[in-house]
Amino acid sequence: MTTELYFIYDSHCPWSYAATPLVNALQQAYPEMNVHLLHSAHYIGKDSAGEEQMQAAAKISGLKFGRDHLRYVNSPKNSIKTANLMGWVQSKQADKQLPVLNAIQRAHFIEGNPLNNKHDFNDIVEKFKLSPSNKVFKDELSMDAEYVLEGIAEIQEIIGTTDFPALVMSVDDNAIFIDHSQYLSDPQAVVAAVEKEIAAIKSVKN
Repeated sequence: MTTELYFIYDSHCPWSYAATPLVNALQQAYPEMNVHLLHSAHYIGKDSAGEEQMQAAAKISGLKFGRDHLRYVNSPKNSIKTANLMGWVQSKQADKQLPVLNAIQRAHFIEGNPLNNKHDFNDIVEKFKLSPSNKVFKDELSMDAEYVLEGIAEIQEIIGTTDFPALVMSVDDNAIFIDHSQYLSDPQAVVAAVEKEIAAIKSVKN
């Protein structure tokens, strides 16, 4: 059985932050599963999700948002450099992508790090022993990030929505669309739901 997990998200989106624990839970339950973290590069410095969405995500998920994030929650966000870094990590050191994403979200949503310039990423780059080129920290999307966007477009065509965050799991030739909104308050519940889906797929095959 070959399993793949596709997570479409934006590093600066509070709902994506709330959905990441589901990805963590699924990765722990299926350690052999290939995980693809697909950064949508939605925020380009013109707007933000804002306090209302953040409060809603916090209420449902129970996740904490730091005081330093709250202070600038309505300021425009730019996730392009993060999309570039995550594209690079997926291309060069894919085994680190989920821990790096967790660290990035902690830096942004708890510590209030805007992740706007190269300096903002220093601690994460050092912690995970990454060696991205300076191109990653430019204001335009890198080739790796553009490649990720192409993959997102293909998945969105299959699932029929451009909404994010989005979670899709493939089991051999079968796709399971995971409604993340049902599990934000209990990430472990997504594992039980996926196990039922996989059991149903196996029973059909047999």
